[in-house]
Amino acid sequence: MTPRHKRMITVVAILAGVGVATTFALKSFNQNLLYYYSPTQVHAGEAPQARLIRVGGLVENGSVQRAPGSLEVTFTLTDYQQTVPVSYTGVLPDLFREGQGIIARGKFDSGRFVAEEVLAKHDENYMPPEVADSLKPHMDAANAAGGAAAPATASTMPVPGTT
Repeated sequence: MTPRHKRMITVVAILAGVGVATTFALKSFNQNLLYYYSPTQVHAGEAPQARLIRVGGLVENGSVQRAPGSLEVTFTLTDYQQTVPVSYTGVLPDLFREGQGIIARGKFDSGRFVAEEVLAKHDENYMPPEVADSLKPHMDAANAAGGAAAPATASTMPVPGTT
């Protein structure tokens, strides 16, 4: 084998190795992505059923039910257009309450979203940008029909640490 053939084999082997490593990295990255969906998108069938996702909205008033003697909580998320039933077993954040903007991470099981983690907003002015953006079109429609004021959007929310 000539030195030129050896170099070509080495170059081809290196390129194949880089290609395999890139494929594994992209596949791993894709599996670890957590996509955000609003209740309207869930009802439209856009959310995958067997994959970890995030669902966000407001906790519907009167929907929080706690199982006696356990940490199981069920509630309904809404974006003022559609609702998604959520169940969660664990300690809820201190700021969790009805009417609160939250994001829940989990999977669907038998038509119910089973959350592994529930995140609540951190102060009275902040709403997660994904939740604010998904609520805005529905709140605008409600305002046009004479409803309540729209929640803060990502562009109008205060930045933590500023006054």
